[in-house]
Amino acid sequence: MDNATKRQLKKQDQFITLTEHGVDWAKQNTQQAIIIGAAVVVLILLIVGGYTLFNHRSNAAANAFGDAMQTYQAPLASQAPNVPPGIKTFPDAKARASAANTQFVAVADQYGMTQPGKMALYMAGVTYMEEGNNGAAEEALKKVSSSWNGDTAALGKSALAGLYEQMGRNADAEKLLEDLGKGSSSTVPPYFAQLQLGDLYQSEGKTADAKRVWAQVKDRDKDAKGNPGPAGQVASERLNPQPAGPGMAMSQ
Repeated sequence: MDNATKRQLKKQDQFITLTEHGVDWAKQNTQQAIIIGAAVVVLILLIVGGYTLFNHRSNAAANAFGDAMQTYQAPLASQAPNVPPGIKTFPDAKARASAANTQFVAVADQYGMTQPGKMALYMAGVTYMEEGNNGAAEEALKKVSSSWNGDTAALGKSALAGLYEQMGRNADAEKLLEDLGKGSSSTVPPYFAQLQLGDLYQSEGKTADAKRVWAQVKDRDKDAKGNPGPAGQVASERLNPQPAGPGMAMSQ
């Protein structure tokens, strides 16, 4: 008999022994066993009921979030002169963002514990930015940035960095991008956060810092065969920009 079989038989013997002890205890403590059994059933019902309710709320939140996204992606009148009847349009991007923002805020308020609710809060921050309501945008995106879900938090930090850059708070933007560059988020991959940081440095005239960051991305973002990854390719282009051709120069 091999060792694996012996371990399995030993586990079975332990299970049988525990079961026998449990039956003996229940015979001697019938009333207490009934009370404990009833409590376990109630707990199971609460868990199952809570899970069912959570699923129901998640589905409702997803539908409401989808409706808000449809508003956010609705065409602008100037860009779609031949829109079919019944398709809602908006006069400009700010008006569209305002309409979508109302929906996103409602979803976040009502379903904040669900993942669609958390994404609605993120989109509320984004649409606040598009409206020019920087204070409300910062408040919403800070909440998203503190999410326990690392991927959701990364989205909030990236958008918040963009907001701070718009507001001229570059030092705050740099801290967020540096943090994202050290992370492992799938929504905001660290190499792309570093590219964004390099671009910010370049816009500030910190050319040496920008090249340093881009060089790090170029050297590190490689596949198993040593070929540059997507971020590495972009970093290489940043470090070695191609001069504009004659046609491009004339068009400018």
